[in-house]
Amino acid sequence: MKANHVEGQNKGKVMLYALSTCGWCKKTKALLKQLNVSYDYIDVDLLDEKEKDEIMQALRKWNPRGSFPTIVINNDLCIAGYEDAKIIKELG
Repeated sequence: MKANHVEGQNKGKVMLYALSTCGWCKKTKALLKQLNVSYDYIDVDLLDEKEKDEIMQALRKWNPRGSFPTIVINNDLCIAGYEDAKIIKELG
């Protein structure tokens, strides 16, 4: 399963786990675009069941609640939910 890539400034490895129907996920994508951040994302709800299970296992290592959006930065820091101030602090 391949993540989608959005071009922008390289601020490290930024991975967004999202849902295609989630308003907060859309706001997060818009904020990353506004900040001109290069990132990858996966709309988990668009995956088949096997891929979804694999991604949810990986996601829960960072965010045990398994909520969306979840951003993982440099395999080091996790921001769960639409936390615009935290996102701007880390990537702005």
